Amino acid sequence: MKRLFLAGILAAVMALVPASLAFGASHNPTGEFAQFNECPLNNEATAGCVYSESSGGVFTVGKKEVPLVNTVIFQGGLTLGGEEFIGAENGETIIPTPQPVPGGLLGIEAPGWWPGWLQSWFNNLINEGFTGVTATVELAGSASNVEVNTTNLILETGTALSLPVKIKLSNLILGGNCYIGSDSSPVVIDFTSGTTEPPPPNEPITGAAGEISISGGGKIITLSGGALVNNSFAAPAADGCGGIFSFFIDPLVNDILGAPSPAGTNTAILEGKLQTADANAVRASEE
Repeated sequence: MKRLFLAGILAAVMALVPASLAFGASHNPTGEFAQFNECPLNNEATAGCVYSESSGGVFTVGKKEVPLVNTVIFQGGLTLGGEEFIGAENGETIIPTPQPVPGGLLGIEAPGWWPGWLQSWFNNLINEGFTGVTATVELAGSASNVEVNTTNLILETGTALSLPVKIKLSNLILGGNCYIGSDSSPVVIDFTSGTTEPPPPNEPITGAAGEISISGGGKIITLSGGALVNNSFAAPAADGCGGIFSFFIDPLVNDILGAPSPAGTNTAILEGKLQTADANAVRASEE
C-alpha cells in the first residue's frame, strides 16, 4: 500500500511538470554542423535538419511597422523527403526574440528632419522608458503545423514556409499576456520567395531564394541573402493587455495598432539565411 501511495504521488507530480521539460536535451554537433544543436535527432523520423537566421526584415500589422533589429532563429527537422516538419529538440522552434516597437505605447517617434544622433537619442529614450514596447513573434500551437517546402523556396514559387504565430506585446503596462493571435487562433503567414498576390490596398512584393552554397562535405545546403515575404495575411485584435484592466487597455492598444487588420493591410518580410543538413551527418559530427 505504501508503494502504491508513493507511485500515486509520483504520478501526480509528473503531471505537473511543464511540457517544455519533456523535450530532449540539446545535442553537440561540431564544426560546420554546430548550429544544428537543436535538430530533433532523438526522433528517428528526422532525416534532415533546418536552421534559419532572420537578421533583417519587418512586420507590419495595421498602422504599426516593427523592423527586425534582433536576429530571429527558426530551427527544427524534416522527415524523409521533407514531407513533415518536426519541432526543435528543446521545444524552441522559434527562439523568442523581442523587437523594439518604434514609438512605443504612445506611437511617438522623432521627426525625420532631426539630425540622426538626435533621432537615435530620442527614440531610444521612448523605447527604453515606461512607454517602450517590445513585440515578440512566438510559435502558436504545435510545431507539426509548420510547413517547409525547400523546392518552392529554391524555385521561388508557392509557399516556402508556413508559420502559425502569435505576437506578444510587452511592457510594464501591458503585462505578460498581451497577444495578437493565440494557440487556438494563430496568425498564419505563408511566406514565399516568389511574388505575392495580396488583396488591395497592398501591392505585390517579391522575395528571393538567395545564393546557394554547399558545405560540410556536401551535406549542408545554405541559401543566403534571400527574403521570404507575405502581405496577404489578416491579423486579429490584441487581447489580454493590461491584465485585469484589459477591458480598458485592449481598445487603446488596438487603436494604436489599427487592429484588427484585414488581409491586404499587413506585411511580413524575413531576410537572412536558411540552412538544411543531412541528419546523419549532424549526428556523426557530435562530440
